[in-house]
Amino acid sequence: MHVAGLGQCSLDYLMVLDSYPREDTKKEVLEWAVQGGGPVATALVALSRLGVKTSFMGLVSDDDAGKLIKKGLVEEKIDIRDMVIRKGGKSQTAFIVVNNKNGKRTIIWQRPTVKSIRPLEVKKGFLKGANFLLLDGLFSEASIKAAKMARAIKIPIMLDTGRMRKGMYELLQSSDYIIASEEFGRKFAGSPKRALKELMMFQPKAATITLGDKGSITISGGEEFHQPAFIVDVVDTTGAGDVFHGGYIYGLLQGWEIRKTLKFASAFAALKCRRLGGRAGIPGFKEAFKFINENE
Repeated sequence: MHVAGLGQCSLDYLMVLDSYPREDTKKEVLEWAVQGGGPVATALVALSRLGVKTSFMGLVSDDDAGKLIKKGLVEEKIDIRDMVIRKGGKSQTAFIVVNNKNGKRTIIWQRPTVKSIRPLEVKKGFLKGANFLLLDGLFSEASIKAAKMARAIKIPIMLDTGRMRKGMYELLQSSDYIIASEEFGRKFAGSPKRALKELMMFQPKAATITLGDKGSITISGGEEFHQPAFIVDVVDTTGAGDVFHGGYIYGLLQGWEIRKTLKFASAFAALKCRRLGGRAGIPGFKEAFKFINENE
């Protein structure tokens, strides 16, 4: 099994506070961490911890943040030979404020200051040996090219639609699996349930909308169902959706039926939330299934 991903990578500076600070005041941090982040990058980390071979194409500069982003991915056994590195700019960074009372987070981020990934930089070898492609649509033209390449050789595509971006409609038409955030659903069609039905007009095999602590809703094979969220002691929800996508792809690669796949993805994401940051709490396969069996 081999999953290729094209999209965001970031260096996340995380801080836990007992309340969000008022303007022009000082606030002591309760806990501090620095981790790699980004939707596609973190989903691939999750898959790598499940034993799946992964390769990533993202964008960094040659600054300290870029070096740490690359180091974190390599340490997770992710192939970054297709990473685009541009000199003289700033890599994507994020400052994430986590509420210690409920684990919810506020993200303040800056995209890379260097030029975007160009379609001509998405080489044919990027998908060599891949069984699946994950996109978040950030680099729209490059993502569209990757999607066309994947469809030409019948590689399934999952699209993470966190927000509406340029080129998103073309990517929606190309995707076999669409996972949208609740925010996207409301902006796209006024409500998550309405958005779910409208996303099926693009004829994916399945469409899912994540609802945070309310779980997720999915349509597949003409059936609509709700997967509740698993209950854990939440420390930080950062990256939960990204880990959910990784668990979802893992289930699809195993050939599981859709309800089992969604249950696994939900449990996998919930377990991540027990630790600070998008990656520190990602569990292994045995821990995830033990948790599911104990919480059936």
